[in-house]
Amino acid sequence: MRVVALLFLVFLAGGASALDVSNRYRSPRNAERRVRKTTELIVLHTTEAPARSSLNKLCERGEAHYCVTEAGTVYRIVDRDRVAFHAGRSMWNGKEDVDEFSIGIECVGYHDKAMGIVQIRAIRDLVKELQKMYRIPDERVVCHSHVAYGAPNKWQKKNHRGRKRCGMLFAMPSVRAQLNLARRPAGDADVRAKRLVVGDDYLRRVLYGNVDTMKASYPKTSATPSGQEAGGGIFAWLRGGAKSPEKEKAQISAKDPPPPKPRLVPAPPPPKPVAAHPPTGVPQAPPKSIAELKARGYTLKGSVTKSVTASKIAGGRWNSKDTYYTIRNKVIPGSEIDPAHIEVGMGVWMK
Repeated sequence: MRVVALLFLVFLAGGASALDVSNRYRSPRNAERRVRKTTELIVLHTTEAPARSSLNKLCERGEAHYCVTEAGTVYRIVDRDRVAFHAGRSMWNGKEDVDEFSIGIECVGYHDKAMGIVQIRAIRDLVKELQKMYRIPDERVVCHSHVAYGAPNKWQKKNHRGRKRCGMLFAMPSVRAQLNLARRPAGDADVRAKRLVVGDDYLRRVLYGNVDTMKASYPKTSATPSGQEAGGGIFAWLRGGAKSPEKEKAQISAKDPPPPKPRLVPAPPPPKPVAAHPPTGVPQAPPKSIAELKARGYTLKGSVTKSVTASKIAGGRWNSKDTYYTIRNKVIPGSEIDPAHIEVGMGVWMK
């Protein structure tokens, strides 16, 4: 009991917030970034790439304030009170350049795949700490998809919401419950005010409707066990619910990827094998060939020509994840297609 009491006093002396953040990937551009005047949003991103290459890129360019890996390690990239270039072309409630009034958190993973509970808990603890610091309500914890917008192009004649699906799983109720976020944005004020139009109806239904593809991956309860502090910290360790600080530091040190090398160009991740019959609730990997498209029930709806665009063939689903483009034996999901790279001869496949 004396040991427990002593540890409790040490914990109180250090403050109730004991989130461990590593400076291993702190960006060399940090010092040149100006101090942010206001903080109104927390923006959650998905890296769409593995940890090693993501951390290297984020560090080199200073493109986020934090990065949370699959192992639950939190890395500081740019100091939280400075501007990080994470949101790109963006707008929130009529205000453009969201970088100027937000904190950006990159989470290693993909916009349409569930994250492990260890990573979810680390994201939750980081978000809660930042919410307390800046007095940010739950509905202002958003994903990149909420704020990114696209300029007019040959498919959309107006500025439009739907340029990015980055981080869209963080808009889904089942994931927000895991993050202990009780509320989410009720609607798109920029679309309502006609500053933007909807450019991706599926994304709109994810952000503000009832589309939740993560229900099967998470329990209905939140990620915080009953009676446990959100951060876990020393109390969780004393209860046996977490690793001791010494053991955790040793494991992080052993698992940490080495510091980034200048101008390092990461290799693409190896393709994952596709299960013939994936288990219920497990996302199916995208098809890799025309034969696989046919096997899954997709048919060729047409080919892009100089006079026939992808949007004429697929309509509003031209950039849907259920639409695929084929060219030179490559299969590209519509959700990943760059409009500037849609070329003549591309086949458009849909169900």
